[in-house]
Amino acid sequence: MSDVIIDVQNVSKAFGGVKANTDVSMQVRRGGITGLIGPNGSGKTTLFNSIVGYHPIDGGSIRFEGQEISRMKVQQIARLGLLRTFQQTRIYGAMNCVENMLISLPHRKMSLWDALKTNTREDYEKADQLLDFVGLYEKRYLMSGDLSFGQQKLLEFAMALMNEPTCLLLDEPTAGINPTLINGLIDRLKRANEEFGITLFVIEHNMRVIMNLAESIYCLAHGQMLAHGSPDDIQNNQDVIDAYLGAH
Repeated sequence: MSDVIIDVQNVSKAFGGVKANTDVSMQVRRGGITGLIGPNGSGKTTLFNSIVGYHPIDGGSIRFEGQEISRMKVQQIARLGLLRTFQQTRIYGAMNCVENMLISLPHRKMSLWDALKTNTREDYEKADQLLDFVGLYEKRYLMSGDLSFGQQKLLEFAMALMNEPTCLLLDEPTAGINPTLINGLIDRLKRANEEFGITLFVIEHNMRVIMNLAESIYCLAHGQMLAHGSPDDIQNNQDVIDAYLGAH
């Protein structure tokens, strides 16, 4: 089995006349935590969306587990074990946390309520265990819309884990979170990587977080790959400092 789980080669994506990604190449190592940084508008989220199938690319190749996925639909890619979370949480605010966990399981083409009826005792136990893992067990019957934004992000993370992904893409997981919750989130991300064996690919603007979390970091600027290296390499790369880190 290859050490590379996501292989992006010469990927380009434009929206009208705006080039979001131009000839981007990068690799995510299996079992590791890879970071992606860059200024606003540098094409980070577009790259994530292309990887998981939300945006068909204009050119290049995206392979997951050695399989070309650039022409697959989102649901097909998700079934392969490649999922993502979003900057703005996607939860069902009128459902409690347990129901959100259960509805996140792949139920094919069922209505929300029909899907809830199909869950087993093992599904409920798994939901409780993962809510406990992210620190939301005591709030499991609280309506998710009543959670703080940071707690909603923890819930969305738990919902993703419910699907047992092989690789999880996280788009700014600490954005909008109370600073008191950030260390706990970092710890849970590391534990998910170590204990569950989930490969993590993380967009993050908080430099303290990404330097502490990732073992390998890519930097995008103006839709193009600017640099790649260890946290120390990136922090001392003059091009990265000039384009991005100097603003932090």
